[in-house]
Amino acid sequence: MKTPAIRKFRQKLAQAQHVYGLWVTLESASITEMAVGLGLDWVVVDAEHGHLDWSDILEHIRATVRSETVVLVRIAELNLGLIKRALDIGADGVVVPWIESVEQLRQAVSFAHYPPAGVRGIGAERATCWGRCFSAHVDDANEHVLVVPIIETVTGGQSIELLCQVEGVDVFFLGPADYSSTAGYPGQWEGPGVAQQLLAIKDTVRRHGKHCGIVATSNENLLERREQGFSMLAVGLDGGLLLRSLSGALVAIGQDRQLTPDFLPDRIPSSAAKTPLATTRPAGFTPDRPEVINPRSSARRVELERGVIFQPLVGAHNNARKLTTGIVNFMPGAVLPYHTHPHGEAITLLSGEAAVEIEGRRYALEPLDNVYIRSGLAHAAFNTSASKPAQFHIAMDSHEPERTLVEDTFARRLMAQSENGPSGGEHVSRHATTPWYEPNAGARFQDYFNRDLGKSGMSGGYGIFQPGGRLPCHLHDFDESITIVEGTATCVVEGREYQLSDCATALAPRGRCHYFINHSKGPMAMIWVYAGDLPQRLVLDEKCCTLDGCPR
Repeated sequence: MKTPAIRKFRQKLAQAQHVYGLWVTLESASITEMAVGLGLDWVVVDAEHGHLDWSDILEHIRATVRSETVVLVRIAELNLGLIKRALDIGADGVVVPWIESVEQLRQAVSFAHYPPAGVRGIGAERATCWGRCFSAHVDDANEHVLVVPIIETVTGGQSIELLCQVEGVDVFFLGPADYSSTAGYPGQWEGPGVAQQLLAIKDTVRRHGKHCGIVATSNENLLERREQGFSMLAVGLDGGLLLRSLSGALVAIGQDRQLTPDFLPDRIPSSAAKTPLATTRPAGFTPDRPEVINPRSSARRVELERGVIFQPLVGAHNNARKLTTGIVNFMPGAVLPYHTHPHGEAITLLSGEAAVEIEGRRYALEPLDNVYIRSGLAHAAFNTSASKPAQFHIAMDSHEPERTLVEDTFARRLMAQSENGPSGGEHVSRHATTPWYEPNAGARFQDYFNRDLGKSGMSGGYGIFQPGGRLPCHLHDFDESITIVEGTATCVVEGREYQLSDCATALAPRGRCHYFINHSKGPMAMIWVYAGDLPQRLVLDEKCCTLDGCPR
């Protein structure tokens, strides 16, 4: 046990500093040596999942000797023998999975402490200098050992108020993937609503004067988690970081591949081989309209109110069906007064400072935050800056939108960042906390609104493409609007290629085979909206996105 390292770890947390670490799953102790050499505050050696045996774990612990890097072992389950063995070979503490009750947490703390504080037995192992430092080690261990429970179930989250009252615990770690599984979304890192629940758990932990930890999924997510108030931050898993680096290098040379369960990326997986991708447009999907590319500079300007200018990009004017999208510019201090629509509306702040009110509930927005407003709900929008303009992307699930002004008689209430609106009403998606998913290498997406997120008649969200990132050739059973809000995109529709930037918007009608790719040297981002209530696509053979593959 490295008492000075543990003291420094706790001191940094007490001074509201962040402690950064690495989650280790691979056997080479060189990985932990690298973490120590780079000055990370902690490493967790994962003995719950994967293939590490006790010899591997011991070598990782040895790699931290005489350093200021705390080493913790995640044990496989709450078990006296496992905790005792991890601590006996020199770990500074244990990470205990699947904690759901006060009784379980008290047991974990007891298992990690010598009598009379606990039930840990004394062994002549590394921790006691092979029996030469019994007395000194017992005193140090009982005072400094770290016990870090992982909250990774809905039941554990519901018990967090009581768990925070258990003595002997400084930090709680959150496990989004397992939490999502117990919430009914297996296979998702953060299923619908899970992100908000985890932030609420974190807020409870902090309110009790304790600290909260989580694993970041990317460099961007690391910064997001830090801003959200997490103190113990994993920069990633060793295997995940290696794969990210490898994929980045392969993207740079145009040779990225997708991993498959059989570890043969150049082969079609056996499950896919049974259902090969269609090489022609499926029956019933013949389009009746061409694609339309709409530069913002050519869009007409409609003054909705003084200082509020709407530029329609997709709608009835270019033969869109059940969909209108566009850009709304608010001059400094401009207000769009209370009104209703007979259809849903999605509002995404692109730049500036703004707020949206729904029947008095006021949401302050950050760039790329989204509010979906159900039909019939009275709402208003404000540029809260007196000196700078604000810009929104809006979408409505009608190609003939209507607006009816209503009287403002609502009591005001400022909504917290964690509140996403009443059930069945508006739904707020915060860009900083909305879960990410990666359907293709180099292309990451967030879902902002759809049927599962609040009775929406359309679906949409935000996507960012790194250089070389792309989607496969695909089509939809509904119209789609794609607005490029950052960088330059290449849009390919059945062999016809277009360049889009500066909020240029593509209308991809139902049945048109298309894809987007980032050929530039910087990131490219989009707001996408489907005239369908779930984000569904039919992936096709690449031939369908050529002139010969899908003729008009």
